[in-house]
Order: sequence, then C-alpha cells, then structure tokens
Amino acid sequence: MTHHIALFSFRLTSAQSIGPNSLRKLWSSACESDNVRVNRVPYGQGGHAHTYSLCASPRIANLAAIETRLRRLLEAALPSAAITLVCL
Repeated sequence: MTHHIALFSFRLTSAQSIGPNSLRKLWSSACESDNVRVNRVPYGQGGHAHTYSLCASPRIANLAAIETRLRRLLEAALPSAAITLVCL
C-alpha cells in the first residue's frame, strides 16, 4: 500500500458540503490517479463546518498543474462556495 500525505485542504460549511465519493472522484481526476484518499473532519463548534484534506503519494508529479485542475473542478462542483484551497 502506498503511503499518502495531505497535499491540500479546504473548509466548507455544512450547507456547502460534498460527499466523500464525489470528492474522491474530483480529487482523482485532478491528480489523474486513482491512488488518492480524502478525509473530512468537523471544524469549529457545532459541526457546522468541515475541513477536507486531499491526500496522495508524496511522490506525485507536477503539483502546480494538479492545483490548477483541482481549483477548476472545485469551482464547478461547488459554484456558490467560497473555497480557500491550502497547499500543505
């Protein structure tokens, strides 16, 4: 099994959430690889927001191109969300 590390993270409110299967497909498309993992943890009090982590191999190539595709895909999937993508 390949070791994964978090490469990007972002936060969404519960009204703007995305399911794990949809997020994994989006992340896989951005990476052009099925060897990815996603994670969601509550953020703040009351669980009204979540932090999403996008994980892949630390050896993944061309992170800048992946970030560009990821931003475009997130904007299309969540058009009303204000997403701040953090490269870890």
